[in-house]
Amino acid sequence: MEGMVPRHITDVVLTLMQDEPVVLVQGPRSVGKTTLLLHIAEKLGAEVVDLDDLATRDAARGDPALFVGGDPPVCIDEYQHVPELLDAIKSELNRDGSAGRFLLTGSTRHDALPKAAQALTGRLHVVDVLPLAQGEIDGRTEQFVQLLLNEPNSLVTREVSTTTREEYIRRVCAGGFPLALGRSERSRSRWFDNYVKLSLERDIAELDTLRKRDKLPALLARLAGQTAQVININAVAQDLGLAHHTATDYTRLLEAVFLVHQLPAWGTTLTSRTAVSPKIHVVDSGLAARLLRVSLSKLAGRDASSLQQFGRLLETFVVAECRKQLSWLDDIPLVGHWRTRDGVEVDLVIEGDDGRVAAIEVKAGSRVRGDDLTGLQQLRNKLGERFVAGAALYTGERSYSPDDRIYVFPVDRLWS
Repeated sequence: MEGMVPRHITDVVLTLMQDEPVVLVQGPRSVGKTTLLLHIAEKLGAEVVDLDDLATRDAARGDPALFVGGDPPVCIDEYQHVPELLDAIKSELNRDGSAGRFLLTGSTRHDALPKAAQALTGRLHVVDVLPLAQGEIDGRTEQFVQLLLNEPNSLVTREVSTTTREEYIRRVCAGGFPLALGRSERSRSRWFDNYVKLSLERDIAELDTLRKRDKLPALLARLAGQTAQVININAVAQDLGLAHHTATDYTRLLEAVFLVHQLPAWGTTLTSRTAVSPKIHVVDSGLAARLLRVSLSKLAGRDASSLQQFGRLLETFVVAECRKQLSWLDDIPLVGHWRTRDGVEVDLVIEGDDGRVAAIEVKAGSRVRGDDLTGLQQLRNKLGERFVAGAALYTGERSYSPDDRIYVFPVDRLWS
């Protein structure tokens, strides 16, 4: 399709359709799911049922069986508007469960819809589509995470990074939503404001009827203030005058519509001193920057507040880039963060199906000092041979290996 940014996930979806009867592509609004669906439908000679169209939505509710019939693949965009379709799909699969019958997209997590979670158990493969990766924006194919797990030494090169701190700030604030890219800073801010308003007022309304809906914007802002930190839901609840269970449930709703992501604690069985609380990340660093009301000029400052905010946003940016790269691997590893009760931590831990582990620590400075590697080294020592590589990503220029299976890379090594 003309003007479409090639998505690395496309081949993953096409491959899954050769094996699975139902493939669901889920992710935030406005990341290109519809464009991806139209592209695949055109490639396979299929039509798309658009449930964002109100008339089509009403008709689908009235006769779900009609809309899931026909020659495969049946392509349905924003299926969550009419979850009754899933029962009709189940009936179709009882007659013919062959591969490639249905391709769905949705802007709400499948497991957030109770009925949906039950209807197609064992017959549906879920693929997450996130905002554009930096490599997709630049027209490159990224392999950093895959190489870190399999050939970490190959990532060390003599090439010197030319990406400046100002360029990193620009990329962090732009994020990866296609419709936000290329805009002026003011126009991008307006776009993010409208995006949040639509998500809170429409998407969450379809999931739940909330008694304290007016608290959602403030809750999202508080969570954005904790991005890249271990979530403190007690403090958030107290600040907003919410019960703990209400704040927890509302946070899950924000996660269900892909505004935030909880990165679970990893390695809790390694030692009793391992913390168990998740970290919270806004799904996109550009969205996080807007929710925090920080500008390009603010992040460029050298005061303590600006440096701290840039550090957290850079971590959210890196975690998001890694999650995107993981989404198009054949086998998606387990991910989490590791933190001891003594405060030693690793920002992102990636565990493959074979038990091998790679870890990533993010540093916003242009130098990596010895104590910046403590978390990676401690995790390596605890895991032994299972630990294949630990990478400290920083805003400096050079790649090198200062210790056994420990590496230092410029952040742009993720996509360059």
